[in-house]
Amino acid sequence: MNNATMDKMRQMRLHGMLRAYRDSREHLTARGLSPDELVAFLVDAEWDERYNRTLARLVKNASFRYRGHIEEIECSQERNIDKNTLMRLASCEWITKGENLIIIGATGVG
Repeated sequence: MNNATMDKMRQMRLHGMLRAYRDSREHLTARGLSPDELVAFLVDAEWDERYNRTLARLVKNASFRYRGHIEEIECSQERNIDKNTLMRLASCEWITKGENLIIIGATGVG
């Protein structure tokens, strides 16, 4: 691809695809890929870029009062929170298995 093609990608707002193509040229990752694999690589990069932008926009527009991260939860004996169990729940595998989850605690803990 030449600069004109990359300019067209920019004008079409294919930012993820453009970034992936530039990276593949710099790091020679595209070498050895068939044309189908290269197109799939570029389309996947664009899809990821759009998904991440959408997710960031939705989180921003949600105007959450507090920004919480699973990694910031204090796992200690006195709180009776097991870090391994917490990380397994955070993987959301229980959702794909169709299992239920009930969390109980003192009133007002959120």
